[in-house]
Parts: sequence; C-alpha cells; structure tokens
Amino acid sequence: MDIEVVDSPEQHRFELRVDGELAGAAYYRLHPDEIVFTHTEVDKAHEGKGLGSKLAAGALSAVKDRGLRVVPQCPFIAGYLKRHPELA
Repeated sequence: MDIEVVDSPEQHRFELRVDGELAGAAYYRLHPDEIVFTHTEVDKAHEGKGLGSKLAAGALSAVKDRGLRVVPQCPFIAGYLKRHPELA
C-alpha cells in the first residue's frame, strides 16, 4: 500500500492518497502566519488502519517546515497534537 500526504492549496486541504486514490483530507484555512485546521476525514473504506494519524503527521510536518503556527479547531488534529507535542 503506497501512502502519501500532499497539500492541495486550491482545495484548502491536505490530501491522503492511498495507491494514488484520494482516501481522506485535512481541511484548513490559511492565513499569513498560521494555518487553522477545521476538519479531518478518512473514507469509511480506510478507517481503522491508522491512516488518519498518517494524514495528521504528514500535514503537520509540512506546516512545521513552513514555520506556520497551527490552530487546531478540528478535534482530530487537536487530539493528535496532544499525543505528539513535538509537532505543535
């Protein structure tokens, strides 16, 4: 299974792709110095495989590299950051 997380700025989301197919997304609003994560979802066919965590990790890592402050309005992203404070 090939898993990748890619930013899709025109869609305002980080996309989770499994074997090239869209399997989930973390939606955001981008501001000059911060990114607000508003909602995260993984398709039902892919739930329970840890892919939501891979999506969160990939998105947060990309944001960290850009030097943006994260505002986690999405409960999933907020919970992930509590478990992984090094990405906050």
